[in-house]
Formats: sequence, C-alpha cells, structure tokens
Amino acid sequence: MNFFPWLTLIVAFPISAGSLIFFLPQKGNKIIRWYTICICILELLLMTYAFRYHFRFDDPLIQLEEEYKWIRFFFSFYWRLGIDGLSIGPILLTGFITTLATLAAWPITRDSRFFHFLMLAMYSGQIGSFSSRDLLLFFIMWELELIPVYLLVSLWGGKKRLYSATKFILYTAGGSIFMLMGVLGIGLYGSTEPTLNFEILANQSYPVTLEIIFYILFLMAFAVKLPILPLHTWLPDTHGEAHYSTCMLLAGILLKMGAYGLVRINMELLPRAHSIFSPWLIIIGTLQIIYAALTSLSQRNLKKRIAYSSVSHMGFIIIGLGSITDTGLNGALLQIISHGFIGAGLFFLAGTSYDRIRLVYLDEMGGIAILMPKIFTMFSILSMASLALPGMSGFVAELIVFFGLITSQKYLLMTKILITCVMAIGMILTPIYLLSMLRQMFYGYKLFNVPNSYFFDAGPRELFVSISIFLPIIGIGIYPDFVFSLSVDKVQSILWKYFDR
Repeated sequence: MNFFPWLTLIVAFPISAGSLIFFLPQKGNKIIRWYTICICILELLLMTYAFRYHFRFDDPLIQLEEEYKWIRFFFSFYWRLGIDGLSIGPILLTGFITTLATLAAWPITRDSRFFHFLMLAMYSGQIGSFSSRDLLLFFIMWELELIPVYLLVSLWGGKKRLYSATKFILYTAGGSIFMLMGVLGIGLYGSTEPTLNFEILANQSYPVTLEIIFYILFLMAFAVKLPILPLHTWLPDTHGEAHYSTCMLLAGILLKMGAYGLVRINMELLPRAHSIFSPWLIIIGTLQIIYAALTSLSQRNLKKRIAYSSVSHMGFIIIGLGSITDTGLNGALLQIISHGFIGAGLFFLAGTSYDRIRLVYLDEMGGIAILMPKIFTMFSILSMASLALPGMSGFVAELIVFFGLITSQKYLLMTKILITCVMAIGMILTPIYLLSMLRQMFYGYKLFNVPNSYFFDAGPRELFVSISIFLPIIGIGIYPDFVFSLSVDKVQSILWKYFDR
C-alpha cells in the first residue's frame, strides 16, 4: 500500500483544478488558455515524478496501490487504484496528447471556459480508467469521459455536429449497457460476498458457457470504442465534425481505451473465452485492415479519410491480441502508443490546414505545398509514419504484430500464411490512400492560382505541437525497447494463464 495517494492526486487534479476555471476573471481568453495549459503541464510533471521515483519497471505486480472504502452498501464499493506495466504507457500517452490538444485548442474563443473544463474532465476520466483496479470504478471512469466528448462535438463541431454527437452517444452508451451487465454478472457470481477487485477476479474461474457470455458483454462495449467492425460507423462521422483538438483526444486516447479494456478484462480475467474467440478476432482484424483502407481511399472529406485510416490501423491491435503470443501482444501495445501519436498528429495538421484554406474536401484542394511548405513537410512526415516507413514507430509496431502472428502456436501454418498475405495487401493499400491524399492536397496549382491567394504557413505554436508529436514517433521507431520495457513483464504474467493450460 502506498503511503502518499499519488494516483488519487493524478486522477482528481485535472477536474478539480478545472472547476476553478469558472472563477477566473473574464478578461479575454488568454488567461483561461494559459491556466488550462499550466494544469496539463503540472499534471504531466506529477505523473513523471511519481512514475520515475515510485514505480519499478521490472515488477509485473500492481504498484502505487490505493484503496479506500467509498460506499458501504451491497458491493462494498472501493476507490481502488493501481498501475502496472500495462497501464503506465497509456497514462503517459494521455498526459502528453492532452497537453498538446489543449495547446491546439488555442483558436477556440467561444465559451472557452466550458470548452477547457470539458477537456480537463475528460482528462480525469481517461486517467481514472487506465488506473482503476475496481471493476465498478473502471465503469464509472469509462462513462465519465462520454459526456465531455458529446458536448465538445455538439457545441464546437461542424454543420452536422448534432447528428454526429448523437450517433456517438448512442453507440457508446449502448455499448456501456453491455459492460454494466458484465460488471454486475462477474461481481455477483460464485462468492458469498460480491467483489469487483481486479486482483480477486483475475484468479477466479467460471464455467465455460458463463465465461463466454461475460466475454461477449465486455467485447460489445470495447468493440464500439476501439472500434471493431461493424460497430465503427460513429467514428468517421464524429471525426468529420469535431474540432481538431477534440479529434486529437479521440484518435490519440479514446480509441485506445477500447484496446486497453480488451487486454485488461477480456484477456486477463477471461482467458478461456479469449482463447475461443481469438481466431475470430484474427479474421475480423484482417478484414478491418482491408475494408477500412479501401473505404478511406474513397473518402473526399480529409478528416474522414484519416478517420478510416485509424480504423484500419486498429486492425493490427486486434490481430496482436488474437495471436495470444508475447510478441503479438507487445506489438499491439506498441501500436496503441504509436498510433496515439500518429493519429493525433494527422488530425492536428488537418485542422490547422482547414483553419487556413477553409476547405475540407480533397478534390477542392491542390497546390498547398507552394503556399504552406512547413505544413506540407510535417504532413508528409506524419503520413510516412502512418504508412509504416522504417525508422518510425508504426513500422516497428506492425512488424512485431506480424511476427507475433507468424510465431503463434495456436494456428496452422497455412492459416498464418493466408492471413499474413491478406494483411500485406492492407499494408499495400495504406500508402495508396495516404499518398493520394498528399497528392490531392499539396500538389498541382488549384489554390496557387486563386487570385490574391495568400495563406499563413505554420506558426511557432503549430510547429511546436507537430515537432513534439514527431519526436516520440521517431524515438520509438529507433529505440522501441523503451516502450517494451514497460509492458514485457506484465505481458508474460497475462499469457502465463494461456501457456499453463
């Protein structure tokens, strides 16, 4: 048990400090912006200090544990927090991307108090989800970030913002109903005193049929958030209408919560059911890579094209989880971190481009490279990272997932070869839709020939955000062992249940 409540402080600080934003003097928006950015930076420093000096990276057990009895009724509900190698990466990613998204939201001037408060409330919900060690607390934190996202899209989105926000909340709230059923079912099963403690549930066994039912209930919730076909259709619409700072949070963090839930609950708590469903996950993940890549190629809307590319890249995570190998699972976890940076960066640059040219359809663009060479350079670099250029994080993550599938002992050799070939086709489609996007946006002379056309190139703020995202991408691509060192011991402890049977 930890003597100082580091995790409670880290979870509660953003939303608590954000509540004070309504008491700031109303003298323009700069005070609100700088206050929010300072909160995010301070939160990131708190995380870094706590993890650097109070977390042992070679220990797969839960650390920085905190447990406080919260509600003394029926379930004996606890405020139970803790982190391990599986959660520390997504938590640090959340802190980093949220700080940059706050800086990206600098142009927001309408109701900026409420906007920045919602971002900070979402921040607390996401950190709470990744650090929860109680299943009901995990569900509450999972739900906490839904309302901020709905409001951010519906109040600061595009022309179809209400439709997109409503679609988002219907999909995610519908998935949450299945999760709540799973939480109650697991908590009530086979114990004189109901418990939702992750440590106890991880050592609890269920009849196979009941375990499959629990697995399906949780899978429905996580499949919406990840997303997994065919529950993905809310994502392109939401990305297409949301402000690009909100898109950074969606692509960089929100989707990763679904992948984290699959590992934390479906893989760790329900191993027999996951072993049964893993071949289907492999098939769905492979189809998702191909389908989303082809659909992305047909999109005229720039943000929707990037959104479908995110759906395609999530297929590698699904395949890594379905491989049931330490290599595949480590590759999936690396893909979570890698795509968090790449997706956030692409949406940021798409948004900054829209701020300048006020165009969102690719066939109306052209010649931007001549007018805005800095944005062109950064957009090209991040697109190369997305298509898995060697030396960048996407290449390492997808390659490791490949190795995980090929070395899996669960599948026949011909099956693995067939799936690998189909995955390779998806990887060929990726540069096609990304290079086509770059060609339509930046080459040619369409905007260059517009009379009196002059567009501001990236300023210091845009360059800082872009470079801050690019550095981890190239750093992970060159030295991926830094990320692997966070999760390798925990991955082995999770897969031991599969190897031991």
